[in-house]
Amino acid sequence: MSQRLQAMEVLATNGIHVGVTMMPILPFIEDNEDNIADIIRRAKDVGATYILPSMSMTLRDRQRDYYYEKLDKLFPGLSDKYRKKFGGRYGCPANNADRLYKLFSDLCEQYGIATRVPQYAPPPSPEQLTLF
Repeated sequence: MSQRLQAMEVLATNGIHVGVTMMPILPFIEDNEDNIADIIRRAKDVGATYILPSMSMTLRDRQRDYYYEKLDKLFPGLSDKYRKKFGGRYGCPANNADRLYKLFSDLCEQYGIATRVPQYAPPPSPEQLTLF
C-alpha cells in the first residue's frame, strides 16, 4: 500500500473525512475499467468518503511538448496517438469516458462513496445543546 493510502487510512480511522481527487486520467495509459475500479476499491478500503473524478486531462501549449517528450521516452509511439486523436486541443478526454463515468458512478453508489465533497457540519458546542 502506498504511503498516501496509508495516511488516508490513519486519518479515516481517526474520524477525519478523506477522499480522492481522481484526475487526470491519462488517455491510452490509465483510461481503462480495471484502473478506475481499482482506484475506487482502494479508496473504499482505506475509508475514503468521496472521490472527485475527471475522465480527461488537459494540455496547455507549453505543457504539450513536455508531455509528448515524456511519452516518447516512457511509452514509445504513444505521442503519435495523442497527436492524431487530440491535435492541438486543450482537453483530452479519456477513451470511452462515458462508459468510465458510468462504471465510476455505479461503483461509488455500490460502496457508498460520495462523488462530491460532503459539506462539513461541525458538531454543536455544549453551550448550544444547553436549554435555558
